[in-house]
Amino acid sequence: MKVLVLGAGVVGVTSAWYLARAGHEVTVLDREAAAGMETSFANGGQISVSQAEPWANPGAPAKIIKWLGREDAPLMFRLRADARQWSWGLRFLLECLPWRTKQNTLRILRLAIHSRARLQALRRETGIEYDHLEKGILQIHTDEKAFKGAQARVGMLLAHGLAVSARTRAQALMIEPALAQSRLDIVGATYAADDESGDAHLFSQRLAQLAARQGVTFGYDVEIDRLVVEGDSVRGIAVRAGGRKEVLNADAYLVCMGSYSPFLLAPVGIHVPVYPVKGYSVTATVSDDSAAPSVCITDESGKIAMARLGQRLRMAGTAEVSGYDASINDARCAGIARRVQQLFPNAVDYRKLGKWAGLRPTTPSNVPLIGRTRYPNLYLNTGHGTLGWTLACGSGAAIADLVSERQPEVDFPFL
Repeated sequence: MKVLVLGAGVVGVTSAWYLARAGHEVTVLDREAAAGMETSFANGGQISVSQAEPWANPGAPAKIIKWLGREDAPLMFRLRADARQWSWGLRFLLECLPWRTKQNTLRILRLAIHSRARLQALRRETGIEYDHLEKGILQIHTDEKAFKGAQARVGMLLAHGLAVSARTRAQALMIEPALAQSRLDIVGATYAADDESGDAHLFSQRLAQLAARQGVTFGYDVEIDRLVVEGDSVRGIAVRAGGRKEVLNADAYLVCMGSYSPFLLAPVGIHVPVYPVKGYSVTATVSDDSAAPSVCITDESGKIAMARLGQRLRMAGTAEVSGYDASINDARCAGIARRVQQLFPNAVDYRKLGKWAGLRPTTPSNVPLIGRTRYPNLYLNTGHGTLGWTLACGSGAAIADLVSERQPEVDFPFL
């Protein structure tokens, strides 16, 4: 079957890889000049299966109110005259109900476990390198109440086969000795030994190269204008490239356009609850190996993820619901760097930071949209939010199964 994949981020590239491995003729289109240049470019770097709990949880509304007006708030709503934002926000509040949070967490967790196994299998098969580490993720806490809540969640994670354990401060320092320099009082931690990290941008580009060798065609600098629908199926994609307009045809079409998916889908009557949640990261060269973390760190209180990517330290965090503005807010970046400097004061030169902001395509529940639409030959793989890197391989493998009319291995509510 001839399949057109729209979008060459980490989700689009992994989808193309698995579709090609399933025997399909695959073409990937993207408006950028290469793979992984937008939301996949400088994310937090963590394959964080243990952190499947969505942003929409029972404690979120009170925290959002508490953080109002703070430029360094971990989660910020910048209200706009945008009906889609208001609709998304109301649905987000609905997903904060305890039973819905539990359901959403389990759905994400099952997909994340499957996805990590798929990534590991892909790595064994291809030998792909992307500054990855398999040292687990240490989630540290500076708030006693939050730490007790994390300890209570350990049982659920253990029940699903995850190697997660609660650790004292002393035990956390044994896992990551560089934390001994912390200026913050660490009260405890949880350690997910099987979690991983790696550079999603580097992975996307190298997997695209491997996919090209498998026969996948990549069309870059291509603007995707609209879906051409006739009757009950999609007949083509109207695109612009090199000053020319044309309609490209295939047997099946897969939308992996992240936050921009709704703009392509709405004109043909498909309305998806995907809205951009802007995240920030700063990256710096490690100046002292002994002072920088060698294990992935999540600062739960500060909502910041830290990952070693070779000799770089990636520091990422915050969530800003502010529409499609991808500009960099220096105050947000400074807040991330300030918090990390309190934990690892001598790890990097905090005056020399590479700053980045990207739009995470997020559903109110954080559960991605994967599967077939009401048009039999139109598929979606979008809405992964903060876990796009974590869920990419599992999502790509599942969509390849669905396009091939096979039952995916993972228990997940596919469209």
